Amino acid sequence: GDPSEIDYVLAWKPPKGEIKRYPNLKAILSLGAGIDHLAEDPELPSHIPVSRLVDRCLTQGMTEYILYWVIHHHRYFGKYTEISASKEWRQIPQEDARRRRIGLLGLGELGRDAAEKLANFEYNVAGWSRTPKDIPNVLSFHGPEDLKPFLNRTDILICLLPMTTETHGIINKKNLAQLPEGAVVINCARGAHVVDDDLIKALDSEHISSVVLDVFHTEPLPSDHPFWWHPKIIITPHMASLTVAHSAADYVAENIRRV
Repeated sequence: GDPSEIDYVLAWKPPKGEIKRYPNLKAILSLGAGIDHLAEDPELPSHIPVSRLVDRCLTQGMTEYILYWVIHHHRYFGKYTEISASKEWRQIPQEDARRRRIGLLGLGELGRDAAEKLANFEYNVAGWSRTPKDIPNVLSFHGPEDLKPFLNRTDILICLLPMTTETHGIINKKNLAQLPEGAVVINCARGAHVVDDDLIKALDSEHISSVVLDVFHTEPLPSDHPFWWHPKIIITPHMASLTVAHSAADYVAENIRRV
């Protein structure tokens, strides 16, 4: 068709330079929660509004993923799987959820919902963000000066940050060392938030006990990457929350109406 007839682009990872081909765009609509894959295009038209996907199913899916892995580690289901495999009958003392300190890096649309749901389960929840947040039963840390005390009190760290120059490589040797010994790390934001070698060293030293990774520097994760065979790393294929077509379509249609 004629590129000049296109009013809206719906995209996730379009080829660089593709969107500039449409001279009469009214809006660019991301098909995911982030827009960093669009912003990486140096030729992205700067005068066209860009919308990220803030969608009920996308938010719900991310919160489900986070709740699942928090409960998995809080209730030691990984260890119970090992115990069961050895045909051993052994119980592990149960922990009080109110004493399990959960920390969310990022309290945007996804982080806020996850924080609220975790608090409803009576976990001890805190969040770190650029600016203060007011969420019932969630302790707010903000700014660079609050990062260290936030990490110091976090048993299970969940990364939901946007990818910016400030957050690139934030899960690094220095910050991992600020977590309590035996902490768990869950990253379902962007792979570039993690310094891979630093994370592996923290696991090998046993300072970090377990890691769940849904996102990676290169996707699909190369078959020779050491993450694949590390016994303390759980890998999922960037599926923490996938776009659900019928729900996302309603949101996209509403944004087009607004334009």
